[in-house]
Amino acid sequence: MEQARQARNVAILIYENVEVLDFTGPFEVFTVGSNRGKDFKVYTVAEQEYPVIALGNLSINPRYTIHNCPPPDILIIPGGWGSRKEMNNETLTNWISKISKDVELVLSVCTGALILAKSNLIEGLKLTTNRLAINELREITPQSSTILEDIRYVDNGKFIFSAGVSAGIDMSLYVLGKLFGAERASETATLMEYDFNIKLQSE
Repeated sequence: MEQARQARNVAILIYENVEVLDFTGPFEVFTVGSNRGKDFKVYTVAEQEYPVIALGNLSINPRYTIHNCPPPDILIIPGGWGSRKEMNNETLTNWISKISKDVELVLSVCTGALILAKSNLIEGLKLTTNRLAINELREITPQSSTILEDIRYVDNGKFIFSAGVSAGIDMSLYVLGKLFGAERASETATLMEYDFNIKLQSE
């Protein structure tokens, strides 16, 4: 039974110049919706141990590095200006490519899609990203993939992509509903005082 299973590990990647709400929004959703920690263990992961400076000079201490983090069940790749650098960081993209083989879900927020593209994980998928980064994503997207504009998130099954910033909250609530039902997602949104209506956006 779902209630008896071990809590899913939710790893949220952070890096220099990551967009704050891209990672804190999903962090809040999976924490608030975790059934007091019984269903999700949420943590941040960075390439190195030292503090990460997000956009706006917010300093974050990562809980783990890519070298010692617990195996994630859900991997979240946020966006931000730093994604343009990290998409060419082979240490990071190789780690994402390798670890994604064993996870249950991979979630992209905003320009996290650029990093996933360079990790060679978007072949044949439906994608979205921040509307201001659509052309950047198009430049590195294989012909087999489809970029969707003017949607909040798109579900490919294992890989789910969201548009910019606050869309990551919508996607995370959607995933919460996908795993534990619409009532759990609705209760979480209510606790967050966030206006959200679940609907599948996969077409």
